[in-house]
Amino acid sequence: MSFESLGLSAELLRAVSEKGYNTPTPIQQQSIPLILDGKDLMGGAQTGTGKTAGFTLPLLQRLMESGKTEKGPRAIRALILTPTRELAAQVGESVSDYGKHLPLKSTVIFGGVKINPQIQKLRQGIDILVATPGRLLDHVGQKTINLSKIDILVLDEADRMLDMGFIHDIRKVLALVPKHKQTLLFSATFSNDIKQLANGLLNSPELVEVARHNTASETVTQLIHPVDKGRKRELLSLLIGSNNWKQVLVFTRTKHAANRLSEQLNKDGIASAPIHGNKSQAARTKALAGFKANEVRVLVATDIAARGLDIDQLPHVVNFELPNVAEDYVHRIGRTGRAGREGEAMSLVCVDELKLLKDIERLIKREIPKEVIEGFEVDPTIKAEPIQRGRGRQQKPSRKPAGKRGPSNNSNAPRPHAKSHSKNRNRSGGSGESDGNSQRAAPQRRTQTRSDNRSGGGGAGGGEANGNVKRAAAPQRRPQTRSGNR
Repeated sequence: MSFESLGLSAELLRAVSEKGYNTPTPIQQQSIPLILDGKDLMGGAQTGTGKTAGFTLPLLQRLMESGKTEKGPRAIRALILTPTRELAAQVGESVSDYGKHLPLKSTVIFGGVKINPQIQKLRQGIDILVATPGRLLDHVGQKTINLSKIDILVLDEADRMLDMGFIHDIRKVLALVPKHKQTLLFSATFSNDIKQLANGLLNSPELVEVARHNTASETVTQLIHPVDKGRKRELLSLLIGSNNWKQVLVFTRTKHAANRLSEQLNKDGIASAPIHGNKSQAARTKALAGFKANEVRVLVATDIAARGLDIDQLPHVVNFELPNVAEDYVHRIGRTGRAGREGEAMSLVCVDELKLLKDIERLIKREIPKEVIEGFEVDPTIKAEPIQRGRGRQQKPSRKPAGKRGPSNNSNAPRPHAKSHSKNRNRSGGSGESDGNSQRAAPQRRTQTRSDNRSGGGGAGGGEANGNVKRAAAPQRRPQTRSGNR
């Protein structure tokens, strides 16, 4: 199937071609005709599937066909709501790119920046508004936005908006838009809350899913590295350096943890930057730009800040800490393996997180392969501690895992060659900068198979779960050469 066969205008086809796209993705093939027909839509799609173009292209065409493009101030006819600033900026860029040959005007508004420039832009008149809920309501309160002429409403990543507590803001917005309109709702996961929202918002919607919901992309290879909590940073630095990873997105549960880990990685000679909600928009934009330009090797992010990050061909995602909510695991690893490309998602899991791991595996309906790195075997005497969840809520501890105490790991000592086992890392889903200051050799790996089927309840902590735990020698670390300028 080609874009031409979807019924798009010559102007839109030209813009698509200029972006280098030739064949529509599955979500685009299914959603574009339905949206062009004026249908309400409930779309289930992971990130990286092309869903933004899937609603942006037909939205632009429908606005053109309505013919309301007279000169001078114009009413806002399409509203796209997103949960984060980064996603709003990304969607706004797509609207501009695909609509550059059309006489339509658009703008993006979000918090964290001055509101007056946004007001000036709005007064000029626009057709399409991309916004985050909070800043949108700020403008409504100042009477700088009128939503009474909305023809098309899009809720992008609706699940994340609910997770972030925007449900009341969304309801306020819904009360300001016309009852009769076309509504498009996109979500990576379909929780009961999402279904309830859709039932009260959509009118006989068409359901489009390109993959079973609550699953990870089939192109993402997943792996668990069991490790004691106090040695996670040491192992992460070793993996990044010995594998010579150039671009890594690392997730933590909290802003404080993101700041602390980024500082530690920089001390290890690995250029890193944190990105989270407490950072100004300018700081977040700078960190992301440095990451894309390979000036920053590691971007340490929280779940909320990472939503909407659009990084082409991101090869590696690492869960330094597992998320408290299993669905967030799917969102996290969805940053890699986008648009059919291959990606790798590793999780460093300590005994405290075994229950979280079980919740994730239950959600994706797969057991994630485990691999113990030599020298980082877990200490069986360490007991699980509660994980803080929100305001004082705690995750109950899991059972103490079985395992061995690993030797002390001297990061400066030479290491034996890594022995990675037969790449039995299953692809999940199916049924789901160089740092110029250091030179590190990639590990030399040789294939090794294991036939031992271990029984017992070690899980991630003990490395003895259903024979799926593999043991790998620690990656070799050669003496490092530094410029002395960290």
